[in-house]
Amino acid sequence: MTKILGLGNALVDVLISIENDNILNQLNLPRGSMQLVNENFLKLATEATKGLKQNVAAGGSAANTINGIANVGIPCSFIGKISDDKFGEYYRDDMIKNGIEPILLKGKAQTGRATVFISKDSERTFGTYLGAAIEMTPDEITPDMFDGYSYFHIEGYLVQNHELIRKAMQLAHEKGVKISLDMASYNVVEANREFLKEMIEKYVDILFANEEEAKAFTGKSPEESLHEIAKLVDIAVVKIGSKGSMIKRKNEVVNVGVIKVNSLDTTGAGDLYAAGFLYGLAKNLPLNKCGQIGAILSGKVIEVVGPKMNDETWKEILKMVKEVEM
Repeated sequence: MTKILGLGNALVDVLISIENDNILNQLNLPRGSMQLVNENFLKLATEATKGLKQNVAAGGSAANTINGIANVGIPCSFIGKISDDKFGEYYRDDMIKNGIEPILLKGKAQTGRATVFISKDSERTFGTYLGAAIEMTPDEITPDMFDGYSYFHIEGYLVQNHELIRKAMQLAHEKGVKISLDMASYNVVEANREFLKEMIEKYVDILFANEEEAKAFTGKSPEESLHEIAKLVDIAVVKIGSKGSMIKRKNEVVNVGVIKVNSLDTTGAGDLYAAGFLYGLAKNLPLNKCGQIGAILSGKVIEVVGPKMNDETWKEILKMVKEVEM
C-alpha cells in the first residue's frame, strides 16, 4: 500500500480577514509576501487586530498537503517540531483527528504560528513566527523514519535549514522513496536559488512551483520554466493561478484547467493542489487526472477561510475525485 510522509514547519495558522492594507503597513508586511517575524511581532499583531474575526487552524505548507492526502484516504505521516504549550497540543490533536500519524519532536521555543492576513481580494500576507518549528536538527532525522513510505513531500519553507533538507532528502533517496518538493514562496526561492538547484538536481522527483516561484528559480515565463524544471526532475508542475496548471514528464506536456468556484481565501490552494496530485500518483493515474484532482482540492479549499475543509466538503470532493478516476 502506498504511504506518504511529509516534513515541514509545524505551524498553527491564525487567519484574520482585513478590510484594507492599513494593518499590513502598520506591521511593515509587504502585501502578498511571507515574512519571518519574532515574538515581539506576535504582540504587535495581537494589538493591531483586536476585535477582528480570527480563525485558528493547524497549518504549515507540508502539513496542509498531508492533511489533504489523509482526507482522500491515503495513509500518511508528518514530521515536525512543536512545543509543550496549548498550540502544540492543538496541533497534535488536530493531526490525530484527521487520521495522520504525527511524528512530532519537542522544541524549546513556543509552537510556531503563522499570522495570515486575508485581504478583500483573497490575497494572503504572512507574518510567520517559526518558534519550535525551526529548532528541528538534521540529527533528529533518522533512516527508519522513511521505512514503508513511497513518497516523501517536503516544503520549500524549510530551506532556511540547508543541512536538515539535505539530510532528509539524502535518507529518503537512499531508501528509494520518491521525493516531492513544493517551492513555497518566491522570496524563499530567490534567497536560496543555488542550494535549491543542487538539491533538485540531486534528489527531487516531483517539483511544484507557482508562476512567481518558477520565475524566481529560472528567470523565465511559466511555460519556459516548465521545460527548464522538467530537465532536472521526473515531473514538473507549474501552477498558473486561475489559468490552472502545466505538467511535464519527459516529452509529455499536459495543461489542466481549474474548477468553477467562489474564491474566498487562497490559503492552502497550492498545498491542496499537491495533495490531489500526489493522490493521483499514488493511484497510478495519468498526469491529466493527477492535475484534475489537484484542481478539485485546490478549488474547494479557496471557498473557505483557511487551509481546512469540513466533512461535508470532503464528501463532495471524494465524489468529484471518484468521477475523475472512472
